[in-house]
Formats: sequence, structure tokens, C-alpha cells
Amino acid sequence: MDGDAETPSPERVTALLVRWTDGDADALDALMPLVYLELRKTAHALLRRERSDHTLQPTALVHEAWLRLVRQDRVSFEHRKQFFGLAAQVMRRILVDHARAAQAAKRGGGAPVDALEDGMAISHDKTFDLLVLDQALTELGRVDARQAQLIELRYFGGLTVDEVADLLGLSPATISRGQRAAEAWLSQAMARPA
Repeated sequence: MDGDAETPSPERVTALLVRWTDGDADALDALMPLVYLELRKTAHALLRRERSDHTLQPTALVHEAWLRLVRQDRVSFEHRKQFFGLAAQVMRRILVDHARAAQAAKRGGGAPVDALEDGMAISHDKTFDLLVLDQALTELGRVDARQAQLIELRYFGGLTVDEVADLLGLSPATISRGQRAAEAWLSQAMARPA
């Protein structure tokens, strides 16, 4: 999967996703090389936010996410952004599972703290534990599912404000306001004692 490969058209990816959801296994085989680079870019960005000695590599994260995605029952995609949104959720779950396993291996104590770089306003100079973020994001999802979804799409899915706006059928200004509100809510939730 060559890094110099031309970016596939969104229409081609969408057509393959629709064929896959209709049960065409050949479409799934054709889809992987087209989405691999974008999935790898997302995985790399996610892992860049993790501690430097993280044992999970971008390739392993993409492959694990891909395996989980293709095992999904009753998936239906209208366009590629939905696929990448689901991929973001799957990658988040893999990272959280990995963090839980690492924490369990250390018997719950002394787990390293991870720094979130240049993204969310909630932690410009603070550090956070991925498990605490996951818990706060899950709690936010119960309070405001759309805000939790947009944070997931922006930071775990790597989508731009415009892409999230298009996917959710909202204006970019609404997405930006929602993102700021969600970041403030997460900041407060993560600052609360456990």
C-alpha cells in the first residue's frame, strides 16, 4: 500500500461501501486498499497522542480496526464519512481496551498518564488518562449524544469541522459551537475526582 498512491474519489469509496453493505465480498476486497492510507493516517494521529512507549503501532491499530469493521453485522453506509466515523469509534474502543489491559497488567496502579497534543482545548497543558477521557466521553454521550459524536468524529476520526457538519447535516458554525461546549463539558468531567 504505497504512500504515493492517488487519493481515491469519495464517490468510488461510497460505491464500494454500498456494494459491501449489499453483501458483495469483492467490494470489500477492493475497498481495503482505497481506505487503508486514510485509516493509517487516523491511527497515526491517535497514537501520536499516546505515550511514547505505547506498544500498539499504527499498522496494528488499522488491522485490528479493519477486522472489527468487517465483522460488523447489519452495517449500512450512505457515504464514506459514515464509514470513517465508525472506524473512529472502533479505533477508540481498541485504544481504550488496550489501556484497560495495560492498567490491569499493572494491577491498577502506576499506569502512565498520556498527553493530548494540539487538539482539544481541555488539555493544552494538562495530561489525561485515556480511560478517564473514555469515561467522560461516554458520560457526555448520555447527556448529549451529538456532542459526544462530534468529538469522536473530530478527534478520533480526524474529520474536519466541515466534514462533520456535512456528515451530521449541520452548519460548520453549529459544529464549532458544539465542539467548544463539549470540550468545556469534558474538561469539567475529567477534572472531577474519581
